[in-house]
Amino acid sequence: MKEYYKKDTCRLCDSKNLKLVLKLHKSPLCDAYIKDKKSQEFYDLNLYYCMDCNFVQIDTIIDPQIIYKEYIYVTSSSQGLIEHFNQYCDDVSKNISLDSNSLVIDIGSNEGSLLKAFKDKNYKVLGIEPSTKAAGIANANGIKTICDFFNKEKAVEIIADYGHASLITVNNLFANIDDLFEFTDAIETVLDKNGVLVIESSYLLDMINNMVFDFIYHEHLSYFSILPLINFFNKFSMHLIHVEEVSTKGGSMRYYWSKKDSNISEDESVKKLIAKEQKFNINLNTFKVFNSNIEKQKSKLLEFLEKNIDKEIVGFGASATSTTLITHFGLNKYIKYLVDENEDKIGTYSPGYNIPVYGLNKLKED
Repeated sequence: MKEYYKKDTCRLCDSKNLKLVLKLHKSPLCDAYIKDKKSQEFYDLNLYYCMDCNFVQIDTIIDPQIIYKEYIYVTSSSQGLIEHFNQYCDDVSKNISLDSNSLVIDIGSNEGSLLKAFKDKNYKVLGIEPSTKAAGIANANGIKTICDFFNKEKAVEIIADYGHASLITVNNLFANIDDLFEFTDAIETVLDKNGVLVIESSYLLDMINNMVFDFIYHEHLSYFSILPLINFFNKFSMHLIHVEEVSTKGGSMRYYWSKKDSNISEDESVKKLIAKEQKFNINLNTFKVFNSNIEKQKSKLLEFLEKNIDKEIVGFGASATSTTLITHFGLNKYIKYLVDENEDKIGTYSPGYNIPVYGLNKLKED
């Protein structure tokens, strides 16, 4: 593909009946922190709502090779995420019947933090990770990881080499996939008849209610809610058997899916959260209010910064979300530097605006 393209059909139902519901300022790639100052491309960042299936997505799709091959994010750089994955492993192990012969595949496994927890329980594990850096760390730590993108061809290779999976996990990645039809078809192919797919992803209702609009960036192509997903997975003869709310990423959902011809039935959690979503009733007016709240927050923050313009203002956390926040609120004119604990980001410059990034000790020095 070219560097990017514009998607004008719904990723889940292929409808062209899309409405622009949130127009953010053009933004650089959210995690494109650089070692030397230079100008970087700014891309449109627009949120669209499907009038036919109620799905929400952005329209500017960047070539994943540009984003992920030199991806510098590692799980261990996010505070509390290792503990989250350990608890995640415990929760899933209680909900799903696994034994020492079970193969657990994590797609988008990064440096293998979640798979390590499953390996410690004596399950067979396999990671799929396109980032050469993250995959290298995982393999060096004894977590078998294939450094590549996951697709139907890769699924067939995995079956030949490792067999079918009892459990497939996809954490904060499903929203990053453009061709969800091929991706989900590949998952269904490698999943055992009675296997379970667990997807954890940020939740649209929580993003709106918790005002974490800065989770909108070019890596996140999709903004999921339960009802459109159920209709989508029906196309692959898969059904939702369990769902639970989790606190990561400003509010997320953990979805458990199985094949319809398996011996696994859905539990009460599915009906409960469907009812909650139906009561919320996502529609065009939802996004009008969301837009208004973002602008109010922007005005409030800029008013505060203007009152303190004579002081030294810094940003705590050189994250992906920081890029959206800085860009849409115009914070680059106020922030002198950013601080972060990720060693790969310390000594770099922020995407688009070349704001320097230091370690936490810089705060003590100043």
